[in-house]
Order: sequence, then C-alpha cells, then structure tokens
Amino acid sequence: MKSNKKIFGALTIGALLVATAYAGAEETDPAPLKGRDDSASVPSVTVSATRRNASLQSVPVAVTVLDGDVLNNANRTSIDTIVQEVPSVTFRQQGGNKDSTIFVRGIGTISTSPGVEPTVSTVIDGVVYARPGQATLDLLDIEHIEILRGPQGTLFGKNASSGVLNVIGRKSTQETTGFVDASWYEGNEKRVRAGVSGAIQPGLVSASVTGLYADYDGNINNVHAGGGKLNGYDRKGVRARVDITPTKDLDIALIADYLRSTSSPTFTAYKSTAAAFNAGIAPVVAGIENRQVNTDIPSDIRDKNKGLSAQVDYRFNGYTLTSITAVRDWDNTQYTSTSAIGNAAEVARITAAFPATRDIGTVEFKQASQELRLASPKEQFAEYVVGAYYLHGKDREVYQRIVNNGTAINSGRADYGVKNDSYSLFGESTLNFASDWRAIVGARWTRDDLSYDHARTSTQTVAFAGVQPATQSTGSTSKDGYSGRVGLQYDIARDINTYATYSRGYKGPAYNVFFNMLSRDTLALKPETSDSFELGLKASAFDRKLTANIAVFDTKYSNYQANFYDTVAGAVVTRLINAGDVSTKGVELDLNARPTRELTLTQSLAYTDAKIDSFNCPAAAAASCNLNGQPLPFSPKWKSFTRANYALPLQNGFIVDFSADYTYQAKTQYDLFQSADAIQGAYGVVNAGIALSSPVGGWRIALVGKNLANKSYATNLVTSTGYVTRAVPRDDERYFGITARKEF
Repeated sequence: MKSNKKIFGALTIGALLVATAYAGAEETDPAPLKGRDDSASVPSVTVSATRRNASLQSVPVAVTVLDGDVLNNANRTSIDTIVQEVPSVTFRQQGGNKDSTIFVRGIGTISTSPGVEPTVSTVIDGVVYARPGQATLDLLDIEHIEILRGPQGTLFGKNASSGVLNVIGRKSTQETTGFVDASWYEGNEKRVRAGVSGAIQPGLVSASVTGLYADYDGNINNVHAGGGKLNGYDRKGVRARVDITPTKDLDIALIADYLRSTSSPTFTAYKSTAAAFNAGIAPVVAGIENRQVNTDIPSDIRDKNKGLSAQVDYRFNGYTLTSITAVRDWDNTQYTSTSAIGNAAEVARITAAFPATRDIGTVEFKQASQELRLASPKEQFAEYVVGAYYLHGKDREVYQRIVNNGTAINSGRADYGVKNDSYSLFGESTLNFASDWRAIVGARWTRDDLSYDHARTSTQTVAFAGVQPATQSTGSTSKDGYSGRVGLQYDIARDINTYATYSRGYKGPAYNVFFNMLSRDTLALKPETSDSFELGLKASAFDRKLTANIAVFDTKYSNYQANFYDTVAGAVVTRLINAGDVSTKGVELDLNARPTRELTLTQSLAYTDAKIDSFNCPAAAAASCNLNGQPLPFSPKWKSFTRANYALPLQNGFIVDFSADYTYQAKTQYDLFQSADAIQGAYGVVNAGIALSSPVGGWRIALVGKNLANKSYATNLVTSTGYVTRAVPRDDERYFGITARKEF
C-alpha cells in the first residue's frame, strides 16, 4: 500500500506540473547558434528507437533524448555525467572504466569479467559496443543520445535486457562549416574541440573531422611526498566521417574514430573501523567529505579506443536495405592498488593488517560485427523491420598482483581470455488496423558460442593475501535464446497516444573469468531472462507548448547475473553468479513546456522499486545471504531532474540565456549485502549558468556554476574489513567555469 501511495503521489505531482514543465525526454535548451528555433513550441524530436526514424511522441517506447551541444555546454561529456539528467539511469563508478557500469530502472551487471555482457547496451552510430568499458570515455562529436528504457532485445540484441544508450553522431554537411569551442573550469579542467565539415564534391561526397583535447588535474590531493593531484584525466581524440551519395537512393557513411585517455580514478577513506587503518592513512583523516589520500602507488588507467564502420542505405520501391559493418579495438591498462593505504613504507609499522598491493592489468579486446536490416515502406497495413546480426569478440587479458606485507614481497599472475560468436535473426512489425490503433509484434533468435581459457601462476604454493595458488582451466558453452515484444497502441486523439507492451528480454550465458577465479567459477552461468509489462501515454497540447510522457512498468528477471561478495586468500572479491530472481517496477514522468518563445521548463521524475525477490545463496558464501525483499544496489527509489531556461533577446540582436537545473536523488544502497556503511543519503545538486550569444555572428560565451550548494556525495561506497572508501565525483564540491564557442 505504501508503494502504491508513492506511485499515486508521483502521478499527482506530474499532474500539477503539467501546466508549467516538461521532461528530459526532449531537448529544450537553446539550439545551436545558427538556425535557432524561435517558435513558441516544444521542438519535435526524431528518434531511431524502432530502427527507423519516427517522432519521439509517436513511438511506443519510453525514450529520453539528450542534445549533444547542451551536454557539452553543461560539462556533461561522458556517460557517468549524463546520468544526472535521466532519473531512470544511474552509474557505478569503480577503480577503472572497465569496472564501471550503467543501470537502467535499477538493473545493471557489475563485473570485471570479459565473459559477461552488459545489461544495458551501448550503440554508437549503429555499432554495438560489446564491452561496457569501451563506452565510458569521452563523448566526442555527438548530435544526440537516445536512452531507451526497459528490455529492447528485439531490435537491439541480447545485451539490451535492461535498456539501450543509442548514441547518434553528427553527419557531415554540404555547406562548408566549422567550429571551435573551449572551456575552462576551476581545478584546471580544460576542454577544446574543433571541427570542420563540408562538400568534397558537391552533391556526391561530403566529409567532417572533429578533434578533441581535454584534461583535468583532479579533485583528490595525494599528501604523499610529490603526490600531487589525483582523480583526473587526459584525453585526446579525433572522429572523421565521409558521406557518399552516388545516387538519390544510395547513401554510404564511412566513420573512423580514435580516442586516447589517461586517468587516475581514486577512492578516498570514507570511514574507519580499525585503529591500524587510521595509523596507515595518517595524516589523512577518514570522513564523508575527505578528498585526500596518502599513497606512493596511485592509480593510473590508460585506454586506446578506435574503430571503423561503414553504413550503406539503399532505397528501392519504398524499402530501405541497411548494412552496417564495423571493427573495433580497445586496449586498456590499469595500474591500481587494492589497499586503501597503498603505502608500502607504512606496512611494516602498522603490521600486515593492510598489506600494500599493486595490481597491473591489461586488456586487448577486438570485435567485428555485421548487421543487415530491411525496412518496409511506410503507411502500409504491415510495416516491418527484419534483419540478421553477427558479432565476433576476442578478449585477451593479463593480470598481475604484487603484495608487500612489510617483510616479504610476493606476486601472482593470470593470463586469460574469452571468445564469443553471436548470431541473430530478428524482426518487428507494426500492424495498422485503423488510423488510430495498431498492434506491435516482434521476435529475435540468438545463438551464442562462448569459450574461455585461464592460467594463474604464483610465487607461493599456498594462498597468501589476495592471491590464490597456481591453476588453469578452460571451458565452452553454446546456447539458443529468444526475445520479443507484443503490444497495442491507440491514439486517443490527434496529439495523444497510448500503448501497452509485453517484452521478453534475454542476455546470453556468461563465464566468471578473473584473476582469482577458482574451480567453482569454471561452470557457465545460465542466460538471464526478463518479462516486462509497460503502459505508456504520450501527449502534446496547446499547439505543442506542452508535451507529457508517462510510463508505468513492471519487470521480473530470472537467473539474474549479479556479483556476490566472497573472500579469496584474505581479500574480498566480487564473484559473478546467477543470483536468482529480481524485479523492478515504477513510474516515469517526463514533462516539457514552452509557454513563451523565451521560456522553457523541464521536469522528469522516476519512482523505481528494484528489489531482490529470491536470492540464490552459494554454498561457499562468506557472508549472510538473507537478502529476499532487499533493494538492489545503485537503485534510488526517487530521482528527479528539473531545468529552467530563459532566453532574453536584446535589441542589438544578442541573446542572454539564463539557465538552472536541479538533480535530486533519494538515499541509495551501494552494497548488495545491505551494509549500513554503504548507504548514500539523499542529496540534491544545483547548477546554473548565464550565456551571451549572437546567432548572426555565430558565437557564444557562458559562465557556469556547478554544485552551487556545495553538497558532497559519493557515487559509490565500498566496504571492506576495517574501512569504507568512496568514489569522489567531479562535482563533489562547488566549482565555476567559462565556455566559449565560435562557428564559421
């Protein structure tokens, strides 16, 4: 009853806001400088959520759309920062980007294993990224991002059982254009982008090139001698696109991208429960706002991410045949410490309770994919998209752990890898029974062939701190899986449509392959399946001065693939298991209003009740498994995003933009085992900015203030014996910056 009251309360709040606001479902901030929309209505947004272009308000899918320029102006330039604008999405920050993950509606897979897929699929320019770490770097040249909520396996594949981040890059233009934008923020954070686009042969070939340089010192002080700043980054990248149109019915897009990144993600001491720990981190004092560490082995993460893709669209007799061919390489090297102290000189003094460790891990991942799709003509009784998909992925990893307990140095090394071949056939059709109601039916078949190999060596014949003895193993599995969607859509009026859908989600089998894997990890995990019901309403009113989207959902997952905390050789590790049955249900409300040409208002709200229904406790559990009925980690029950923007035109043709936004998140449990020390309390973050621009002159300059209330919070809390550490976000404290853009 209590949950029902909260859901009713959310709907009531939405009804009260309808007259004044809208949601993050459509872009509402000022458009790029040239071609600014001056109409007093909410702009229409085209999305590809159904694998063909359609109006956001017409598709029977819960979708949020974020504009690339607005994200860049707000210093939200990576996946972990854009989630602030999407209440249904959260992000788990960990030691490196290969350990980080996205959650949609409270569901996501936490694992460092190369043998498991993400629950939320990332698709960039039509190419599926098989490993989540590939997509956690910088967003280079983005037109917009579509976030599809709920299982999307029919059209987007088996690693979309919770949702999809569909990233759309910019196309090249026939007109010669260019831009330079730069920003500087306190903490010595700098970002420069520059691009040029235009025709090489008018009407036939056009191309664009965009380059990026960004760096940030970090917001954590290393008090160790010569330590400097940590938790920063250095990124350099380029994206090139060539668009070829040999005939009016044939489009060819060739895209190449390269991004190189170095970062130093660092967790700080949040809470101490052991005197030895306090002595080891001195003069640092553990605390909820601590931004200091004392380490002589700081983290150092290095990434190279590159790819090539070719998309061909051929139109004939109303049909469109699409081919997307892609190859991608991702190289990742991580130098990290598993010790919260991380200072070898201190170990002998405080005993071996917290040995200093150094972990060195390398990832070499390659993927090749091919997709073919055929889209039928529109305005037919049966409109459909059918296709086939193939993905080959090959991963090789080396992981070393060096342990200094103050009296001796020992080490272990593991060499392992995973190969995956995935084949799919899919199709979805819309049956137009009448002009105002239609049915949706779709299905997908997937075949997975998965294999792994693993070999570990050690300087000891017995286990020691954080390292198991030598071992080796191999394994393989093959599975067939099915996903699909059925539903009805009814147009109540010209500007109001409703839909009801049932979706079957599927995520393939997995192997828990990692440095300290044991014999119990050699069996393949079962595929994860989901059954999801969703009701939605999308409406616009007052000549599109107002749009409103509401979605109600209830999803149950079986054989949920989740991390279980275990102790291996005295070190806490996360072991991937089929955790049992979990569920998520809730309400999402998106509102957008543009009562005048100058004023836009945005409001989005999500209530999510994600919980464990039945937990499968492993026989070798090192902790209590009485988790039934407990909330899933990284799933706040309430989260909202509010934005207001007022564009004041001046007599000289300039425009002054005033903007402010507020993100609220209810208390959040970060630990599957419900540790009281891993709860982030409710918090809100206020940002604001003022900009002066000239649409005619093609320039814009803005002052930006982040976290104006100076609220410190954690994006992750990790508990261990004797201490708790926290992930420190970029906006953990108030900071200001300036941005500038010139178009030509």
